[in-house]
Amino acid sequence: MLQLVPPITADDSPAISVAELSWACPEKLVLAQISFAVQRGEFVGLLGPNGAGKSTLLRCLYRYLKPSSGSIYIGSQALSVLSQRQLAQRIAVVTQHSPVGFAMTVRQFMATGLLAHQRFWQRSNDRGEQQQIDALLARVELSHLAEQRYDHLSGGEQQRLLIARAMLQRPQILILDEPTNHLDVHYQIEVLELVRSLGITVIASIHDLNLAAAYCDRLLLLQQGQLIANGSPAEVLTPEMIKTVFQVNALVDCPSNSHRPQIRYQYQPWQTALEQEQP
Repeated sequence: MLQLVPPITADDSPAISVAELSWACPEKLVLAQISFAVQRGEFVGLLGPNGAGKSTLLRCLYRYLKPSSGSIYIGSQALSVLSQRQLAQRIAVVTQHSPVGFAMTVRQFMATGLLAHQRFWQRSNDRGEQQQIDALLARVELSHLAEQRYDHLSGGEQQRLLIARAMLQRPQILILDEPTNHLDVHYQIEVLELVRSLGITVIASIHDLNLAAAYCDRLLLLQQGQLIANGSPAEVLTPEMIKTVFQVNALVDCPSNSHRPQIRYQYQPWQTALEQEQP
């Protein structure tokens, strides 16, 4: 019977290592000499303005794109040598765009997450596998919608289901591209609470700096395709860095009982400019 957690390995190398990674399209260089490592069990947030290269970097990490140069290692193995099946057993991906056109039920949709651990002649009707589907649906509080059609779910429900299906792969690494995109604040917090509770290595691109500070162990900050900061939320999200990268003034507080910074944006300069324009 499959387990809900990835197999334990004696390999003590980082979960993922990236060295001198670059990616270019005919028009421009999108990523330039990116290097970092993610330790096992870390929740790492990927930050940067639109066009900084966040999605491109993630697509290289799950091999949707081939880097122009550099290397990526999953544990001690080069990403490039893994078969598609091996890749699916190590990395699960949830993109920012939910799949469309699925007429299957929630339970049927979940079962597609078992394919990474099945041979083509196997079917997902084993009682143990169904128990795992039920357990994960309960974990994301979707048991009552098991027979509902996927395309009838709300945005927050679909996102939770996609994460549950990804966990059914028993991945070592979960990659999320804007998991809170287009969600109400309630669902944004709910999704990140869920991701934080999984206990596996997570790399997620996040737009909201306060959410990233609240939930991530470490942050990678991209600007124009370059990695310009790599550290704890308090180390990365300074007023100077926010001004440099996002072109906004901000006050950053760090409560005495927490190492998580809280960011308040300063709107007064815009108000002053409007007042100066008035006769």
